[in-house]
Amino acid sequence: MVASAVGKALPHDSAHLHVSGTAAYTDDLPEPRGLLHLAVGMSAVAHARLRAVDLTNVLDADGVVAVCTAEDIPGDNNYGSIVRDDPVFADALVQYAGQPVFAVAAETVDAARRAARLARYDVEELEAILDPHEAVRRSSFVLPSVTLVRGDHDESLEHAPHLVRRRVHVGGQDQFYLEGQIAMAVPQEDGALLVYSSTQHPDEVQRMIAHATCREAKDIVVICRRMGGAFGGKESQAALIGVIAAIAADKTGRPCKLRLDRDDDMLMTGKRHDFVIDYDVGFDDTGRIVGVNFELASRCGMSADLSGPVNDRAMFHCDNAYFLENVRIVSHRCKTNTVSNTAFRGFGGPLGMYAIEYVIDDIARRLGKDPCEVRRRNFYGGDERNVTHYEQVVEDDIADELFDRLLASSDYAKRRKEIRRFNENSRVLKKGIAITPVKFGISFTSTLLNQAGALVHVYRDGTVQLNHGGTEMGQGLYIKVAQVVADEFGIGVDRIRTTAADTSKVPNASATAATSGSDMNGKAAQKAAAKIRKRLTAFAAKEYGVSEAEIDFRSGKVYIAERIVEFAALVQAAWANRISLSATGFYRTPKIHYDRDSFSGRPFYYFAWGAAVTEVVVDVLTGEHRVLRADILHDCGDSLNPAVDLGQVEGGYVQGVGWLTTEELWWNDRGELGTHSPSTYKIPTCSDLPPDFRVELAQNMANREKTIYRSKAVGEPPLMLALSAFFAIRDAIAKSDVDMPLLVAPATPENVLRALEPDL
Repeated sequence: MVASAVGKALPHDSAHLHVSGTAAYTDDLPEPRGLLHLAVGMSAVAHARLRAVDLTNVLDADGVVAVCTAEDIPGDNNYGSIVRDDPVFADALVQYAGQPVFAVAAETVDAARRAARLARYDVEELEAILDPHEAVRRSSFVLPSVTLVRGDHDESLEHAPHLVRRRVHVGGQDQFYLEGQIAMAVPQEDGALLVYSSTQHPDEVQRMIAHATCREAKDIVVICRRMGGAFGGKESQAALIGVIAAIAADKTGRPCKLRLDRDDDMLMTGKRHDFVIDYDVGFDDTGRIVGVNFELASRCGMSADLSGPVNDRAMFHCDNAYFLENVRIVSHRCKTNTVSNTAFRGFGGPLGMYAIEYVIDDIARRLGKDPCEVRRRNFYGGDERNVTHYEQVVEDDIADELFDRLLASSDYAKRRKEIRRFNENSRVLKKGIAITPVKFGISFTSTLLNQAGALVHVYRDGTVQLNHGGTEMGQGLYIKVAQVVADEFGIGVDRIRTTAADTSKVPNASATAATSGSDMNGKAAQKAAAKIRKRLTAFAAKEYGVSEAEIDFRSGKVYIAERIVEFAALVQAAWANRISLSATGFYRTPKIHYDRDSFSGRPFYYFAWGAAVTEVVVDVLTGEHRVLRADILHDCGDSLNPAVDLGQVEGGYVQGVGWLTTEELWWNDRGELGTHSPSTYKIPTCSDLPPDFRVELAQNMANREKTIYRSKAVGEPPLMLALSAFFAIRDAIAKSDVDMPLLVAPATPENVLRALEPDL
């Protein structure tokens, strides 16, 4: 079979709908007759006993039909995805400012939101723990702390020629998806429920609604055609929105829609974890690490949510691309009276990478060396330095090769010298440059989640309907999987329609997360299509009296020895001969295994690699900075769709720059989030893009593992390329090659000034 679609730079399947404004999101769906709109009444305090809630004024408000509280939940008042510690509605205790206490159902959105503000609360305020450092001091954890040890880190540190001790901070990040959290629950006959949800995980929304409403999974269908962004924020916490809508629909017997506005969304839903990182690192005169000790304290918020696997991945990625022979990592999962933090692009990996890259940068500055040299000195490599601290063998190390290519194409060495000369002659504006690698593990660290299903129908006219468990959040998953199916049948992508993720079509699907969407759903869809193609091949061989080896599907036709038959004609003939034209496919990721008790195994099927060089300029009087140029070389294996993958690399880098430079989450001493709107929370804009932005996908680097067409995942890894921007800023503000300014992330102008003048 000759490939006809895979590898082509095809546009996103919904691109024309996006730009024309005709793409239908959950809020665009036709509203059922009798629809009620919901709003959530939220706690204004961070920690308190809830003595009573007076809802009289709420119920008496214009347009109000009903109010739902914890008492209205017939089943489990909980939507915790792993640990059952996340109440839908606070009952006796509130644990963060913004926690849902009740929901009001009204005839209009405005009426619901106005009424939600009329509740009167009787509370006994309690002391609140608001930051990870305080949580560690008071042993306040959502989960037990975890320790990973390899080698003898104590002895290696004691005898190391050089030692650096440091405490650094790295902030969290709001997902700031363009489409906020939303769900619409529509009662069906005989107690069934249809739920439209903007979610990365329809199966989990289905399960949590079942738990809360005392239904069985068969009675609930959850559908998601597309999301206007998610970035991890709709993996677990979309279930809360779906459950509230379902509870209200049950109570009123009417369709109910809950759509959070931006402020409420940012107050109520979890974000990227922020970390306090302590480390001791010992190293030799060349900069090679001989031992390192990490203590990671993450702000998990009031409940566990996904903090366990998020923090596990942070521990996994404390090596990034570097071999750590002697290492100890302690991970504290801190319980604070703030919103429960959750998944975010990279899922803990960026935090671990930030830690080790700070270590590398400190080593270089202590020794007066180019950080690039020290990075290369510590790379994995060879047969003796190729095993991670969790005992996975690094079989596909290409860090040196990527560095070689990027150093040459970016003129790094020349530009670094030019920047040094510029800084010598400029008092106010200072430039900096940095190169950083990325090694990111691909797979869910929970082995059981590495599975996917698909359903493929071929119709009598030769067109195809494709459904799988993956969800489309703008990342281009649907077009990639459609390209795979198109190649199986040898037809154009225009002959395929991908339908909404639907729990009634593909059940028990894992979340579209962990950068595994194309890997798993692509393989599942390929297997389904291959079953149908095999049936068509067998039919054609019998019908035309040829061997199956003489049959080929390509260019919309079927080549049968010397004959050429239109694909649609063969399909019609097969149908007429009662050949099944529908099939399911299932895929489970091979080779992976992981023992969490010993923190060892092979949690990742493979690694995705990348490297970035970033140049910045900083105004040392104001702390303001700009990215001047970014050079990126990223490993996608044999790309399924270079256009989509380039977009993912560009977007991931810019989002990472936002996390590390402008996006600051700020809570006051009462635990109230102050940065809960676009006016106070600053994501990157078009003007923040590097004016010189050079992005390249690495060529001739097919995945050594048998992934779908030897491609590699691309959703999450590029975000970590932005570490080069942060360390370029640190390079710019360093007073010399041996200066080690304490710059915390995000590197806002205020934090840059604090690093420049620590005594202020």
